[in-house]
Amino acid sequence: MKDQQKPMCLVCAWRSTCQKQFSLKAGQKCPDFVKDVTVKTEDNEEEREEKNK
Repeated sequence: MKDQQKPMCLVCAWRSTCQKQFSLKAGQKCPDFVKDVTVKTEDNEEEREEKNK
């Protein structure tokens, strides 16, 4: 099983309007984090390739 992507400001759907951006300390989880589905990751690309075979 592949590791889930960590909640990071760079891939958050709210990054353009977030007031907390990059202000959380290491290890803190942002309660507003929602992964932006338009951000492509290597895992997503691998899964798509496997489905297309």
